[in-house]
Amino acid sequence: MKKRSVELFTAACPCCDETIKLVQGMVCPSCDVQIHDMRSDKAAQEKAKQYGIGSVPAVVVDGRLADCCLGRGVREASLRAAGVGVPL
Repeated sequence: MKKRSVELFTAACPCCDETIKLVQGMVCPSCDVQIHDMRSDKAAQEKAKQYGIGSVPAVVVDGRLADCCLGRGVREASLRAAGVGVPL
């Protein structure tokens, strides 16, 4: 039987814990769930870069970053547009 790959990228924070509980409550027997701790796992950190993960928690399903996790993370252009580094 083919399994759906579900990868969770976390940092052991309350939001990450909620996401883990949500996903674990949704999965079925045909889902293979892996939880990656970004705090100390260098392989997980590299894998997150390959998927384009900008912040955690993040969920990857069958090798694709879930739509709910796209476009997040700190971006220099957004900070500059908000005034960071610009004298008052």
